[in-house]
Amino acid sequence: MIVEYCKKAIETAIYKQLSDGTWFGEIPGFQGVWANGQSIDKCREELMEVLEEWLFLKLKDGNLIPEIDGLQIEFRQFAAA
Repeated sequence: MIVEYCKKAIETAIYKQLSDGTWFGEIPGFQGVWANGQSIDKCREELMEVLEEWLFLKLKDGNLIPEIDGLQIEFRQFAAA
């Protein structure tokens, strides 16, 4: 589910080429999830890594994660057996 969620989130990313020739990418609605790379492919790879780390931090802290295309990741705490 997390892999599919990340793929859907990356599909919404916005990229632009900067004046120095590098690429900048961000995912709308995901505050702090952005990347920069020498090519658009490198930027996309970096953006995916940043997104994954961002998701793990959100889950660890129990924060809400935005819904993407009907997909939602929720943190659920289970009682020890």
